[in-house]
Amino acid sequence: MRARTRTAAVAAAGLTIGAGLGLRAVAAGDVAKYGGDALYTVLLLTLVVAAAPRVSPTRAAAIALAASWAVEFLQLGPVLAELSRRSTLARLVLGSTFNAPDLFWYAAGAAAGWLVHTALRRSARRRFGDGAA
Repeated sequence: MRARTRTAAVAAAGLTIGAGLGLRAVAAGDVAKYGGDALYTVLLLTLVVAAAPRVSPTRAAAIALAASWAVEFLQLGPVLAELSRRSTLARLVLGSTFNAPDLFWYAAGAAAGWLVHTALRRSARRRFGDGAA
């Protein structure tokens, strides 16, 4: 079952990236920015589940949220700003400047990811038995 969970998590990561790119293509301003923040944390949650398929939804969401917040707080120093100035990829993945409202939207993304992960895990347990997820 771990292989199935890992495959689903990788697929969810791809869908999340697609959703983020799609959001940027059709929305602007705060919708694109803060929606992207939430999706960033959802992406991190899917990567946590891909790396550790047996992780609980609560732990996966907490790890993703902590990583999102850590990156945001690192933006208070000069290192990420310098990396972002030198690399488009670094700017996309790590950002460049601290923005306090981002912290809320990362939490919203963690909560949304937790809800989906919990629902999928419960569904898998009903379909495949208690040891399924």
